[in-house]
Amino acid sequence: MDGAASKRALFEDEDRAWSELHLLVDSLPVDKVDQPGYFQEGWSAKDLIAHIGSWLAEAGVVLERIRSGTYDRQEIDVDAMNQAFYDAMHDVPFSVVRAQGVASRNRMLRAWRSLPEDSPEADRWIRKAGPDHYSEHLPRLREWVNKLAR
Repeated sequence: MDGAASKRALFEDEDRAWSELHLLVDSLPVDKVDQPGYFQEGWSAKDLIAHIGSWLAEAGVVLERIRSGTYDRQEIDVDAMNQAFYDAMHDVPFSVVRAQGVASRNRMLRAWRSLPEDSPEADRWIRKAGPDHYSEHLPRLREWVNKLAR
């Protein structure tokens, strides 16, 4: 697969998984979106969307750094960042969380498309924050939505 076809396939994977994620969350009754239990730690579906939106925002920042030549690949303390994202977003209303997620995704995709040349590191961040990340959460989200629908 050439670079353009590979990038197109990655975009399609991201879009498909994003759509499924939101179809599942949108299928929940409004009063269930922030019900704890999605994760044992007490996360709700709203917390999941905040978590994903925060990582999409982080990916957007990284892609801007790649574009400007200031990116320095470093190890990330994922657990610490997850906790910081949770602390920052847990008390935010779902409507704001959802808007933040959509805006972060749009920014990330715009930054990715604006890269002057193909970048394996940028594609890695797209996969990491996008389709691979969504896929990590989709099985449990499907279970949670089914449980709440009963």
